[in-house]
Amino acid sequence: METKGTACQCKTKERPDSEYKDLIHRLNRIEGQVRGIRGMVEKNAYCIDILVQVTAVSAALSSFNKVLLENHIRTCVVEDVREGKEEAVEELLTTLQKLMK
Repeated sequence: METKGTACQCKTKERPDSEYKDLIHRLNRIEGQVRGIRGMVEKNAYCIDILVQVTAVSAALSSFNKVLLENHIRTCVVEDVREGKEEAVEELLTTLQKLMK
């Protein structure tokens, strides 16, 4: 059931503890980096110093995306294809096009 104005497709995934902990750890580090950037702005830090930190956050988010995408392909996509759900490939291709913009 999709609600107007949201992208939720109401799918869920059970993740192994190791995957869950890794993703949460990465997100916690990114969240801390973003709070640090906010602190730098509040303290009127030099623009270049802030830009360097923003680049680090962008790289961390990109790394998070790569890990999540790899996990998705190895589990969800492979399982769906084995079950004959060919639409999983189309969904993956659409997602990759969005990620590569």
